[in-house]
Amino acid sequence: MLTELRKRLQEALAHQRLTKTQLAARTGLGRTTVQAAFQPGGPVPSATTVAALAGKLGLPVEQLLELRRAATGEAGPVREEGLGKPIGQWDPHDLEVHPAGTASVAAGLGARAQRALPGYVRRVHDQVLAEAVDEVAGGHSRMLVLVGSSSTGKTRACWETVQPLASQGWRLWHPYDPTRAEAALADLDRVTPRTVVWLNEAQHYLGHPQAGERIAAALHTLLTDTDRGPVLVLGTLWSEYADAYTALPHPGEPDPHSRVREFLTGRTLTVPEAFDEQALHAASALARGGDRFLADALTRAHAHGRVTQDLAGAPELLRRYEHGTPPVKALLQAAMDARRLGVGLHLPQDFLVDAATDYLTDNDYDQLIEDWAEAAFAALARPVHGKQAPLRRAATRPPRLPAPATTPVPVSGPVFRLADYLEQHGRTTRRWLCPPASFWHAAHKYLVRPDDLANLAAAAEDRYRLQWAHHLRLRAAEAGKADALLYVAKLRAAAGDTKGAAAIYGQVSQTAHRQVTEAGDTRALIDLAEFLGEIGNLSGARAFYRQAADYGDIDALISLAWMRENDGDWEGAEVAFRQAAAAGSSRALIFLGRMHTKVGDAESAKAVYRQAADTGNAEALLCLAGTYEQSGDLEGAKALYRQAAEAGVTGALTDMAYAIYEAGDMQGAEAAFREAASGDGGGRALFCLAGLRASSGDVEGAEAIYREAADAGDVDAQLILAARLLDGPGGREAAENLLRPAADTGSPRVLFYLAEMRMEAGDREGVKAAYRQAADACGLETGRILQFVAGKPQFKPARYWPYGLNPDGTPATPWQAFTTG
Repeated sequence: MLTELRKRLQEALAHQRLTKTQLAARTGLGRTTVQAAFQPGGPVPSATTVAALAGKLGLPVEQLLELRRAATGEAGPVREEGLGKPIGQWDPHDLEVHPAGTASVAAGLGARAQRALPGYVRRVHDQVLAEAVDEVAGGHSRMLVLVGSSSTGKTRACWETVQPLASQGWRLWHPYDPTRAEAALADLDRVTPRTVVWLNEAQHYLGHPQAGERIAAALHTLLTDTDRGPVLVLGTLWSEYADAYTALPHPGEPDPHSRVREFLTGRTLTVPEAFDEQALHAASALARGGDRFLADALTRAHAHGRVTQDLAGAPELLRRYEHGTPPVKALLQAAMDARRLGVGLHLPQDFLVDAATDYLTDNDYDQLIEDWAEAAFAALARPVHGKQAPLRRAATRPPRLPAPATTPVPVSGPVFRLADYLEQHGRTTRRWLCPPASFWHAAHKYLVRPDDLANLAAAAEDRYRLQWAHHLRLRAAEAGKADALLYVAKLRAAAGDTKGAAAIYGQVSQTAHRQVTEAGDTRALIDLAEFLGEIGNLSGARAFYRQAADYGDIDALISLAWMRENDGDWEGAEVAFRQAAAAGSSRALIFLGRMHTKVGDAESAKAVYRQAADTGNAEALLCLAGTYEQSGDLEGAKALYRQAAEAGVTGALTDMAYAIYEAGDMQGAEAAFREAASGDGGGRALFCLAGLRASSGDVEGAEAIYREAADAGDVDAQLILAARLLDGPGGREAAENLLRPAADTGSPRVLFYLAEMRMEAGDREGVKAAYRQAADACGLETGRILQFVAGKPQFKPARYWPYGLNPDGTPATPWQAFTTG
């Protein structure tokens, strides 16, 4: 048996391509000890030596120990079955690793999503833990207690640390029954070698008023008894507990943690609050590789780096929302809608309370108690993992910029901030919902920040809630918002009040100059320029664009260049575009290149596009490829399209396939569209490929590829298939079934197509329902005409809703927008 033992060790050593000296260094054993273990006729190596060698050579530890026992004539194991169970048999969540992920992520990960863990990002403290594992694998006992705030990744780090020991036959013992302290105190003297002692939330052990000091003493005995090693003791502590246990008492005061303090000295390891730049980079790489947990968390935590807190807190935040009382859910939904429609981070309490009422059903509203809001805010302030609360009270910082001459009315009363995860959840799940009437009333009554009011006015207009858009713009104008004041000026001018309109124009002009001199804010100057351009005062528009450009606004400089180009002033336009480029705008170079192309100067266009591409603008590569294509250099164009694709430009490969098709190479085009379908994400390239098949007479092949494209999410393919289904046996029902998933996601083109389909079938109510949903989905603007499918009738919202819609989606009754009185 000893010969078999040494044979297996020798074969593994050769397979690993190690020398005995290298193996000694890896195991921490002496070179003589390692040499003797391999020496034919030498003494039987100790169990510790065999375990260490097997672990580093990737051999089954228990099998080699059994060979050793047989060689020494031992009838059974040299030690009793240890406490706990093999590491590989533990579920990390049973060891209090926080579940991660959210409902939206879990939905795409299958039945075990609730138990899945995100990819692990190693940080500085993980290196210290890895060194401790190397030491215990080499036969030395160690203990480390990870110290940090809630949900900073302490327990997960411990779990990842012990994984190498699982293949070496180590066990893990988690003392918790009947209580943590009682279990530890009762059985610490029974811990056997090659055991991980798991003391998560170590305050329950070391901080116990009666048992804490005794547990510290027992752990000290375990770690210093060489006959019982190697063992690894891992624990976690919040910073406040570690500070309390290690603080020296004042003279004359009792010292309740003397043994714990001495025991922890040199055995604590700090876990940072946030990911540093290197860790964020590693997490982003895992996200790009398909880790949906990390991808989801990084959308919220990339700026502050509190990734582990987000992962740990999100499930509980979602549970608190979904299982909250009706008042709790109403407040959260009002806050979600406010944030997704453009209100700032800090939401006034009075606004939230008034806004929430119409989110309640009639029955829930009737059951409200007198202090319902106070109770709901208290419930929402309770933190979850990572010190996050669903809706917490926030403090507003004093402004750092000089106060403007007209100071907006400050918000009175408390303000609250919605948790980042719930904000994102609301943006996704409530994307197509229009807030109820109480929301708009509360916004009009309580919100005072000009930007908040203007953003909500735009959101109301996007949803064709014209009356609320009007009233909120009037409030924004009262608060001094320049574009809202110009809106009022247009209304006055339309009503024949030219004097009133001129007065507002002068007010906006003064506001614009004050904002730019006091705060460097050129937005009002831009608004003025755009307004003057709309009413035909081009010289005035140029003047204000020039002023904004002189203050460093690059977009104003580009707008000025466009105006000169439209006037035929090519030289002046080039000067302005190049000034914008010199100020750092590579977009200006692209616009300049397009201007050169328009006037037929292809060589100058190429030079400008190349200059833009050299600054890192990948879009310029597409433009440059187009110039090569137009000049007949297809190979040069293809190389540039591929370069753009490698730089991350979506659709570059599809554009390349089009170029090959335009050059007459049908076979090459089909292969290129297939390549693009893989590289660009599928739908659009497949749709184009189907068109190729159809044009060549392969109707059956085209149909199959249209279905591929439709399954990949291409709306055009879905509409083509729906049109064909209309003429088939299933008719309208089959077409609607095909389009329903896209309609449910709010695709405006699909919704408009459904409306037209229903119109032709005489379903007038169905037509209105589809148009109302489309109005919420696509951002309708007053008077805007949207064409939903090429060749189909155009949709004019005023045809159905001349006064807009009410918040509940019903047509609004006549209302007066403005009077001159």
